[in-house]
Amino acid sequence: MKVEKKRTEPEIPTASMADIAFLLIVFFMITSVFSVTRGIEFSLPKNDTNETPPDSQEEAIHVHIVPAGGDCVFEVDKQQMALSDIQIYIEPKLARNPNKFVIIDPDPTAPYRCMVDAFDELKQAQVKNISIPTAAEKAAWGGVI
Repeated sequence: MKVEKKRTEPEIPTASMADIAFLLIVFFMITSVFSVTRGIEFSLPKNDTNETPPDSQEEAIHVHIVPAGGDCVFEVDKQQMALSDIQIYIEPKLARNPNKFVIIDPDPTAPYRCMVDAFDELKQAQVKNISIPTAAEKAAWGGVI
């Protein structure tokens, strides 16, 4: 007599699948590192309509950025100069007054990288007070800074 054995289907036990998934989620959350890309650190001016322009506008160093084709031209106190010459021009003025204000006034059509280059150059020159005026501030001063 031949005895027939019952054959069971092979199956994957899924009873602990939720536990394993939870442990993997916790593991990846703990071991992952989130990096934050840091950019230029400066505070944007607040748009205050009651604010009056500073009394000593002529004492600030004015850096105007004008687009020129794919590049830009830097005008410091209405004198055209190269980016590398800005630091040389500013150093004697900062020696007399280390808290001297520098206003960066980029033309709206100038490339953004030109403003960043000017900002970096001023930071290398150890300028403490850098300002980038808003459109409302420019209008309050009659478009002339």
